[in-house]
Amino acid sequence: MVSRVQSEQLSTDEAIAAVADPAAGAIDVFLGVVRNNNKGRDVAYLEYDAYPEMAEKVMANLGQEAVEQFGLQKVALYHRTGRLEIGETSLLIAISAGHRAETFAAGKWLVDEVKKRVPVWKKEVWTDGEEWIEGPESLALQRPGATGD
Repeated sequence: MVSRVQSEQLSTDEAIAAVADPAAGAIDVFLGVVRNNNKGRDVAYLEYDAYPEMAEKVMANLGQEAVEQFGLQKVALYHRTGRLEIGETSLLIAISAGHRAETFAAGKWLVDEVKKRVPVWKKEVWTDGEEWIEGPESLALQRPGATGD
């Protein structure tokens, strides 16, 4: 089980190696990438902020939950922080299991749960402004630098 928050680029090869298992007949990889638009606005770049120690702990717990719930072999979860340009990978999830159906179901569940539960916040920077737009609502005021305004 790998769970990592890092400022460096994410490696698909590293993630696949982390979940490789002789009992696995399927490996599924999800890449969340920065797109150039959102809700009709031109996105210049994104900035991610996190509480790394807690984020890694929550991601490890999610990985273990997924292993138990979906009958997986292994899970690896990686999230970037810092400034990310258009096309860069912000979230990388790799999953191995005996069959593909389990990896597909677990992948969707993990992406949804990461967005809900992991203390990582996203600031969208547009060509005409910026706004913090995502992060676990219950942890909104715990984002480093948050003022509560």
